Amino acid sequence: MTITAVKKTSPPKDWHRAKVISELHQVGITLAGLARAYGMTSSSSFSVALDRSYPLNEQRIADALGIHPKDIWPSRYNADGSPKLRGIRELQFNATALACNSKRAAADNRLKRSA
Repeated sequence: MTITAVKKTSPPKDWHRAKVISELHQVGITLAGLARAYGMTSSSSFSVALDRSYPLNEQRIADALGIHPKDIWPSRYNADGSPKLRGIRELQFNATALACNSKRAAADNRLKRSA
């Protein structure tokens, strides 16, 4: 009897920033041109979106490429396409969820003891 190892699939990786810029150039758009199209004076916020989560500009870049932002940055989005919580909001959400779960667990334990 032989045991075959199951290959673990790695999660999809985000596109490299150079690939995003290259894809924009193939469409005929630059970050500066994209910024001008949205009435901005600088393309720096689009540059930031290439490295860190910035859902509004991620959506604008993806719209320029004709795809969904989750296809470019899968680590920043949930399976349903909604942006993942980041930073303090994630911490607040998780702390609230943990507190609610611990209160429910304590209530369940009290009910078990009384029964």
